[in-house]
Amino acid sequence: MCTAATYKTKDFYFGRTLDYEFSYGDQIVITPRNYSFHFRHVGDMKNHYAIIGMAHVAEDYPLYYDAMNEKGVAMAGLNFVGNAVYSEVQPDVENIAQFEFIPWILSLCASLAEVRKLLNRINIVNTPFSEQLPLAQLHWIIADENESITVESMSDGLHIYDNPVGVLTNNPPFPQQMFQLNN
Repeated sequence: MCTAATYKTKDFYFGRTLDYEFSYGDQIVITPRNYSFHFRHVGDMKNHYAIIGMAHVAEDYPLYYDAMNEKGVAMAGLNFVGNAVYSEVQPDVENIAQFEFIPWILSLCASLAEVRKLLNRINIVNTPFSEQLPLAQLHWIIADENESITVESMSDGLHIYDNPVGVLTNNPPFPQQMFQLNN
């Protein structure tokens, strides 16, 4: 089971396990500041923060599993099979495909306060990367040195939870994970 965790001492640490039985061709990927991202529904972005993380690169596009930007905002997507539901494209919001979510957030946000503002106008959509790479069913942990949140896109909408423990694993939904800490 994959798990992402934050750890704060005098420094901030973010890490995750990637518990797959085989590799999808994942590798350490650095996206420099001037690399042009093409986002399916919002166009190209040339000016953004640098990003480093684990990704599978397809058609020169980094499909990040987890990453951190140069400002110290980190993010990981973990399996959320059977619970993740993504929306259709909608007007008057920023429609971001599920596979674009990590680079979109990390490209634009220098803090979790900025992430929260960006999430107010985002719609995570069900646009697959390609026929060979269908939608992954994920939920995400996003953190900086001060706080952590969990984001889940479900049939009843986008849920954003404060994550006081700074840990996220695969299923179940985050409120159930928090309750299970009672065990």
